[in-house]
Amino acid sequence: MKISFLLVFIFIFAGCSSQKVKPTIDASMQVTRLPVQEGWNSNVIFSDSGKTKAILYYGHMRMFDKPPETLLDSSIQVDFFNENGIKTTTLTALKGKVNNITNDLYANDSVVAVSDSGITLKTQELMWRNKDRKIVSDKFVTIISPKEKIQGYGFESDQNLRNYTIYNITYVTRVDSVKNKIEPIPKSSKSKRK
Repeated sequence: MKISFLLVFIFIFAGCSSQKVKPTIDASMQVTRLPVQEGWNSNVIFSDSGKTKAILYYGHMRMFDKPPETLLDSSIQVDFFNENGIKTTTLTALKGKVNNITNDLYANDSVVAVSDSGITLKTQELMWRNKDRKIVSDKFVTIISPKEKIQGYGFESDQNLRNYTIYNITYVTRVDSVKNKIEPIPKSSKSKRK
């Protein structure tokens, strides 16, 4: 038995060669575009002086060094908070991107922001600027409030959607609360709400 085991071992060992085998390398793969981090179904908290300003929830995240950005997909949600820590606005989109240097958020594809005051913003693309907590877009936007519906190109607002400006207005209607009737309003080039 020992002899047969020894013979099998010798045959196996003799079958191994000292020749080195080189693995094949896929030359089409770009190593510089591999993410340094990747995550699923998690969140990122944006804070300042210990106070939460926003929480970003994502389905899938890929963080890159060059360029310094984080790509988000599989639906995203951002909850914005006021200075007292109360949630005031929720923004949703199918995709997004965060600039890792400025922490600016770019949301695109079916973007909807809803405030606690009943205002809804719809667009295909917008940016939340971290430095001044503003929501801006140069795309077509629709604002729906309990009293009016405004559409136009270009938008700027605080993150709570309380004070906003729409540039290049294309459509405005207001609801007459006494008659419960929608009345079109002549358009101007700019609308401001404060």
